[in-house]
Amino acid sequence: MGFTDFPDDLVRIQHAWNTTYRALAAHRPQEAATLRRRLLRLSVRLWWHPFWNGTTQASELRGELRRAVRARESTVA
Repeated sequence: MGFTDFPDDLVRIQHAWNTTYRALAAHRPQEAATLRRRLLRLSVRLWWHPFWNGTTQASELRGELRRAVRARESTVA
C-alpha cells in the first residue's frame, strides 16, 4: 500500500503522534503529563479511525502507516 492510499487526516494524526512521542522522550518532567495526555488522545484517534473499519488487514496496515509516515518525516527533516 502506498503512502497516498491513507486518508490525509489519518496521516496527520500519525505524524502528530510521532512528534508528541519524540517530545515526551526529550522534554522535562513538568511537561510530561500534558504530553502523555496528548499521546493517549492521539492513540485513541488512530486506533478508532474509520479507515480501519471493515478491513481484515488492520494490524498490517497500521504498521505500514507508521513506516510510511516515519519515512516521509525523515526525508522532510
